[in-house]
Amino acid sequence: MAARTDGRESAYLRLARELRSAILQHDYPEGKRLPTEAELAESHRVSRQTVRRAFQDLVAEGMVYRIPGRGTFAAPREDQYLRQFGSIDDLMGLSIDTTMRLLTPLHRKVDLDAAGRLRLAADRVHVLEFLRLHDDVPFCLTTVFLPPEVGKLVESVPELTEVGARSRVTIIGLLDDRLGDPIAEAEQSITVGTATPEIAEHLGCEPHRPLLRIDRMYQSTTGRPVELAVSHFLPEHYSYRVRLRRNVR
Repeated sequence: MAARTDGRESAYLRLARELRSAILQHDYPEGKRLPTEAELAESHRVSRQTVRRAFQDLVAEGMVYRIPGRGTFAAPREDQYLRQFGSIDDLMGLSIDTTMRLLTPLHRKVDLDAAGRLRLAADRVHVLEFLRLHDDVPFCLTTVFLPPEVGKLVESVPELTEVGARSRVTIIGLLDDRLGDPIAEAEQSITVGTATPEIAEHLGCEPHRPLLRIDRMYQSTTGRPVELAVSHFLPEHYSYRVRLRRNVR
């Protein structure tokens, strides 16, 4: 998480978020040039260094590319890190070679912790639980929490309401087709958890076995939390890759 000053969002983060939102909403189609550093600095009343920093973030994400002497352009959709949920940790790819099996259908409940993390004024959320399988072998158990207004968008989807239903959908894919503001980013934390008897039964492992716990909070282009997913992975079925890039000046 980038630094904040006096509790306010850094200027370059705010600018990057606004540009990211504009690209996702097709204000800048593939190959279209974005405003110059000077134009953005003037229109947003920030320094050119702030604009440059925002562009660096978008380049690193694959949202834009820069051509020296010509400008900054919206990247092709298939190359964008945040395309239509394109590749936030390759999650959309889960629908290609894995299956979701619904364990607990979407329903409403009071959950103080989830409501707090979703920044809700009330304590009621929509929640569901499912297994993710590859070749019929379970490798991940996920509990999804949704704000009430988001849950209502998918509460009639059969894949989320019938116990035992199998499908190749992803929750973020379903939401992305229904939300007014596209999902733009996810914050992820990875910790070690243990298999409760219930989790162990679903994943086919021994109770109290160490598991990877991965929490992801998805946010829309306006910065609004729209989904909290808490997943427990069998370590032998999960790998994590990240590319680290050095800023060279």
